[in-house]
Amino acid sequence: MSDQANNPNPGVSVLEADLTGQDFRIGIVQARFNEAHCVALSNACIQELIKLGVAQEDIRLITVPGALEIPFALQKLAETGEFDGLVALGAVIRGETYHFELVSNESAAGITRVSIDAGLPIANGVLTCDTDEQARARVQIKGADCARAVVEMANLALALLPDLDIEINPDASQ
Repeated sequence: MSDQANNPNPGVSVLEADLTGQDFRIGIVQARFNEAHCVALSNACIQELIKLGVAQEDIRLITVPGALEIPFALQKLAETGEFDGLVALGAVIRGETYHFELVSNESAAGITRVSIDAGLPIANGVLTCDTDEQARARVQIKGADCARAVVEMANLALALLPDLDIEINPDASQ
């Protein structure tokens, strides 16, 4: 925490963004439906994670059929306790039916639920676009944004861990 120079409230302690990914283990769940967009998302995300200092061997990519399967895979990864953060990547393109709204809403709700229940940061990079062109225009930016978001939130989670100043009394064990 620091007193930020441009902080309009001097004296207020500010926890600044930390984009250092060194020693983090990151899991990525990528949908295969609309695969070209999803692969581009994961490539952009992985490239940015590496730029932020996450070691390539500390990144695990898992693919699932579609956006509705992402929350289940995230939950299983979270249960392992091996990851500092997770990323959800997919692309839902609007069609002529209500299915777009169902998939978009339910996948987002599931991703949020897993994050809250597991107490683990999850960056939601499931694109919801009207057209393929919109998705193509967003994949690079969104993939990299998710990498930055998961690293920042993993650092935030670490910074907010309670300090456990436990005093051990050697005489108490006898």
